[in-house]
Amino acid sequence: MIQAPRLDGRFRLSEIQARELAKDFGTPLYVIDETAFRSRIRRYRDALAASYPRTELSFAAKANSTLAVLAIAHQEGCVLDVASEGELRAALAAGAPGSTCRLHGNFKRSDELDFALAQGIGEIVVDSLDEIEMLAARAFGATRLVLRLAPAVNPVTHEKISTGQADTKFGLGISSGAAEAAVRRCVELGLPLSGYHCHVGSQLLDPEAQLLGGETIARFAVQMAKLHGVTPLSLNVGGGLGVRYVDEEPMEVEEYCRLVAAGVSRALEGSGLAPTLAHEPGRALVAESGVTLYTVGPIKEVDLGRGAQRVYVSVDGGMSDNPRPALYDAAYTVLPLAAGDGPTRKVTVCGRHCEADTMFRDVELPVDLKPGDLLQVLCTGAYASSMASNYNRFPRPATVLIRPDGKPEIVQERETWDQVLAREPIPEDLRT
Repeated sequence: MIQAPRLDGRFRLSEIQARELAKDFGTPLYVIDETAFRSRIRRYRDALAASYPRTELSFAAKANSTLAVLAIAHQEGCVLDVASEGELRAALAAGAPGSTCRLHGNFKRSDELDFALAQGIGEIVVDSLDEIEMLAARAFGATRLVLRLAPAVNPVTHEKISTGQADTKFGLGISSGAAEAAVRRCVELGLPLSGYHCHVGSQLLDPEAQLLGGETIARFAVQMAKLHGVTPLSLNVGGGLGVRYVDEEPMEVEEYCRLVAAGVSRALEGSGLAPTLAHEPGRALVAESGVTLYTVGPIKEVDLGRGAQRVYVSVDGGMSDNPRPALYDAAYTVLPLAAGDGPTRKVTVCGRHCEADTMFRDVELPVDLKPGDLLQVLCTGAYASSMASNYNRFPRPATVLIRPDGKPEIVQERETWDQVLAREPIPEDLRT
């Protein structure tokens, strides 16, 4: 039986909405739809709960750490995964108590650990043997520790977002013996070790790696309970479920959760262990809930010789507001506002930075596209705002949240020129 194609549920703006937002807030502009974001969290939470007896859903703040986004995730019952003191401070500023946050990182500074513990951080994900020694002399209160494991799983994804293989800076290798050495040391020091964590990679369209990662840490948990008497309270299989940027067909979240939970359950069978199963998606929750608006600038038709031509469409953004195309060759769906039945042509959409700054290759756009028109890029709710920079001294864009009543509300102001330059005093003898 041929399966019906999956519906494209990505948030997008109507022509009227986009024009009003560009007029009121300028471009480039990040736009997040609150209703879509909440719906994705609830769907994932329900799918996870249906797959396993005790579950926990987290939101990976690195995907989008805008305070309003973090506040929504917290309201929806997500633990907030933070990968730095800055992200923890953002979570606290968004109204999430430290007890509902989890601190990640392969290099946590001593002062960061002290700050996190002072805030009553719920969980610290320990990444190395050195970190265990750093933690040894500290008081934990209710804070729990989990070990991040490297399960030697190679996912099918871009190498720069693959993190579960043996050759990685993250976690403690199971096959090398480092993971068991860490368990043994935690027991010796009387540290509050409560579980295990792995994250095999991001933008996963095939669940096999995630399934294998979950099974591997569950088997490890069973072994450590037998050898060292450590009863795991939680197993965290990380995030990584892919999204639709162009024509990808990621697995439905219900099936994804069911498969991962089934693998963990098989590995735990007969052990008597009953840990909470945690997932920590970021991209899968927020990416498809956001778009970016750009204004079209110069359009150049470049003669390549022998009848070949390339059309460059410049927009008023680029690698400083979305570095993913430059970092990962990431592709996106780019839509004109008025997509009619007229002729189109393939163009290269480029940014305005002093680089090649190729953003989107071979995009079909109307032949009559002109400077001043608007383009919306779908699925930019994750890793656009959070990775934005001031390269070439461009101010970072604003973010607008479309509230459930349809009204837009600014949740991240566009940077001013004064803010871009504010942290750079000039020594008096350099002033002329």
